Amino acid sequence: MVKVGAPKVGQSRKGGGPSQPLSVLDPGPRTAAREGIGEQPAFFGDLHLDQVTRWALAGREEYDLASFFWRPLPRAEDVRYRQEVARDLEKPEVARSVHGFGEKMRWARTYLRGMEKLEDPRYQEGWFLDAAESYCAAVRALADGFERAGLSSRALKALQAYLATYTASTGFSSLEAQVRRLKEGLAEVGYCLLIRGRRVTVKPYESETDLSQEIEATFVRFRNGVAQDFRAEFRDLRDANHVHAQVLERVARLYPELFASLRDFCSKHQDFVDPTVAAFDREVQFYLAYLEFLEPLKALGLPFCYPQVSETSQDIEAKAAFDIALAKVLADRGRLVVTHDIELTGAERVLVVTGPNQGGKTTFARMFGQLHFLASLGLPVPGEHARLFLADRVFCHFERAEHLDSLHGKLVDELNRVRATFEEATSHSLLVMNETFSSTTLTDSRFIGQKVLQQVSELGALCVYVTFVDELASLNEATVSMVAEVDPEDPDVRTFKVTRKPADGRAYAKALARKYGLAYSPLGERVRA
Repeated sequence: MVKVGAPKVGQSRKGGGPSQPLSVLDPGPRTAAREGIGEQPAFFGDLHLDQVTRWALAGREEYDLASFFWRPLPRAEDVRYRQEVARDLEKPEVARSVHGFGEKMRWARTYLRGMEKLEDPRYQEGWFLDAAESYCAAVRALADGFERAGLSSRALKALQAYLATYTASTGFSSLEAQVRRLKEGLAEVGYCLLIRGRRVTVKPYESETDLSQEIEATFVRFRNGVAQDFRAEFRDLRDANHVHAQVLERVARLYPELFASLRDFCSKHQDFVDPTVAAFDREVQFYLAYLEFLEPLKALGLPFCYPQVSETSQDIEAKAAFDIALAKVLADRGRLVVTHDIELTGAERVLVVTGPNQGGKTTFARMFGQLHFLASLGLPVPGEHARLFLADRVFCHFERAEHLDSLHGKLVDELNRVRATFEEATSHSLLVMNETFSSTTLTDSRFIGQKVLQQVSELGALCVYVTFVDELASLNEATVSMVAEVDPEDPDVRTFKVTRKPADGRAYAKALARKYGLAYSPLGERVRA
C-alpha cells in the first residue's frame, strides 16, 4: 500500500525548495506570525468586513484564507509589495496562467486525498501517478506562462526565477520524465477478459480481432446522427469495486516490470510537492478571491484604486469612495451606491458627521474604516483615488443593544467600552465611533462627546465620530464637520451624500415624523378614529 496522504492546503511536504518558501503575501521569510491570526477582529462585524470576506471566499473554503484577511500589514513597504502582486494579477495573461495552475493543482490534491478512500494498493498507485502528472503539468505551465507574461511585481518575478531554476533541476526533470514514461507504458497495456458466467479470466492480448470495430463497420450505414457514448470510465471511486481490483491485480501480473516501476516511483516520490509551489498555490487565492469579488462592481462602473499609504503622514484624501459591502448589496438589486470625498490635512484628525436620521452617516463611518483596513491588507480600495494612513489598530464603537442581564445601564456600558478603547489606542490608531451616547440626554451627550473628542485630539489618533450633537463638529482645530445632506427641494428625500461643510443644526424631525405618519395632525386623526 502506498503510504502517502494528501498534504493539507498550505502545508508542504519535506524535500525540495528553500528552507523558507517564497511568499507572495510578505517580503522576507515566512514566520508563524505571518500565517495570520486565529480569530476574526472584533470590529469586522461593525464595518461589515465579515460580509465582504464571506462573499469573497465563497467557493474557496479548501484554502482556509480567512486569517489572511484578518491580519493587517505593519509597514507601508509590505503594503506596496502586495499591491504590486495584485496589479500583476489584473493582467489577463497572468490571470490565465495562475487560474490554469490552480485548476491543475486542485486535481492533484483531489487525487492525493482520494487515495485515502481507496483500499487497493494498485488503485492508490494509479491515483498517485495522476496526482504527480497534474502537479508537473501545473508547475510547467505556470513557469512557461510567467516567462511570457512580462511580470512587474517583486514577488512574482522572484517566483518566476525560482520556477525557472526548479523546472530545470534534476529532481523535477526526473519526476516529469518518470511520470511520462509510466503514463506511456500504462497506455500500451493490453489484455483480454474471458467471461463465462461468474468466472472471469484475464489473459494477455494476442492480436485478437477487435469485434467492436467490425460491428461498427457493419452497422455504420444505419447510423442516424451522433450516437450516445455508453462506454464507462472507472474514474469515480464508487466505480472501483472488488471485481475491478482483482482484474487490475491480474493485469499487473501480466506486466510485472511496469507495475513494479510504478510501485517504486510511488515509494521514492512521496514528497514530490515543492514547498514554494504549495505556498503559492494557497497564497495567490487571497488575491484572486478579492479581485474576482470586485469584478461585478467594476462592471457597473464603480471605481477601485491602489491607495498611497503612509506610516507617518496622517493627511487623508479619498475621492469617490464608498461602502463596499453596501455596494455589493445594491449591485445585486441593480442599483449604484453613493460615493463620497474625504480630506484631512495639517492638524485635522477627526471627522464629525451630523445630519438627519437615515441619511447615510453610519454608512459613511463604516466606509472610512473599510478604506483604511482594506488598504492595510495591500488590496484595492473603493474609490477613484486615495491617500491613507497605515493605522496600527482599528477600534470601532457602534451602538449596542442593552443587555437585560447587565447590572449597569446602557450609558455605563458605553463609557466602559470607550475607556477600554483609550487604554489601548495610540496616536497611530483609527477610531470609528457611531451614534455614541445617543441613549442619554442632549446635555449629557454634548458633555461626554466633548470630553471624548478632546481626548482623541490629545492622543492624535484618526477618528470619525457620528453624532446628533452639532456643536461637536466645531470643537477645535482637529475636528472637521461633515453633513449628511437632504434634497433642498424636499427634506423628506435623503441624498445619502455626506459632504464637508458646517453643521446646519437641522435634524429634519418634522420631515421624519410626516414620513411615518407621526406628525401632530395625522396622529391626532388616528387617535380620534
